[in-house]
Amino acid sequence: MEERLQKLLARAGLASRRAAEQLIAAGRVTVNGRTVSELGAKADPRRDDVRLDGEPVRASRARVLLLHKPVGVVTTLADPDGRPTIRDYLPAGHERVFPVGRLDFHSSGLLLLTNDGELAARLLHPRWRIARTYRVKVSGRPSEAALGRLRRGVKLDDGVSGPAQVDVERLLPAKAWLRITVREGRRREIRRMCDAVGHPVERLVRVRFGPIELGRLPPGRWRALGDAETAALRAAVGLGARGAGAGGSGETKRSRASGLTSRAAADSHPRSSRKPAAMRGVEQSGSSRGS
Repeated sequence: MEERLQKLLARAGLASRRAAEQLIAAGRVTVNGRTVSELGAKADPRRDDVRLDGEPVRASRARVLLLHKPVGVVTTLADPDGRPTIRDYLPAGHERVFPVGRLDFHSSGLLLLTNDGELAARLLHPRWRIARTYRVKVSGRPSEAALGRLRRGVKLDDGVSGPAQVDVERLLPAKAWLRITVREGRRREIRRMCDAVGHPVERLVRVRFGPIELGRLPPGRWRALGDAETAALRAAVGLGARGAGAGGSGETKRSRASGLTSRAAADSHPRSSRKPAAMRGVEQSGSSRGS
């Protein structure tokens, strides 16, 4: 069955659909030996010889990993400034996956990675309103008026934020822990929302993305989603089942601590020495958004 080339590339785990369109427009894709640069072009993966940079494009088994991204790590697979990246925490020799969205350098928590470009694109698309939940430590003790503004939406430089679910988890003498759920995924949205009501963020941890929870996974550790979790994730964005084995786990022992486990747990995790080997121009696939 014929399908658009960008969808075919995304299904093969080589890039998101948007990144795949850029690869096609750049003339890096061939079908039966002919360079194709039209975005509407189609091919049948069972019949046609589709190649990217001369390498055959083959559909790969869908994989979704969950990484507890530590603070001080860039959500990309390669950083020109030499900062630690999420690649350092992935298993050596594992098939290529790319991040679903972003968590900024100073944030930690649940980060999904996948080789399924279509799934990644849908999870980030505003149409599906996928909920993202964060535990947020803010400076000061927000008043009911400030909490009400966060819940209704506050004016940001790119428009008013959408309605949010905001609960107070704990009040400290001069700080507070909030639990905030949003469905937009704008750039650094939580931090900007809290700044707008006069309570800057001191710590931010994503604990849930759609139906997937961070749980007790320590910082710097990863695990593969099981079949039921992957099916729930796909169902949340209107996709049917697709083979995705549970695979292995980066956890050798589950921590008894909460999702806010100390950084020491991450430091004890042996980082991979695997060097970047992904196809050129696809290293930073995914959204540039982050909270």
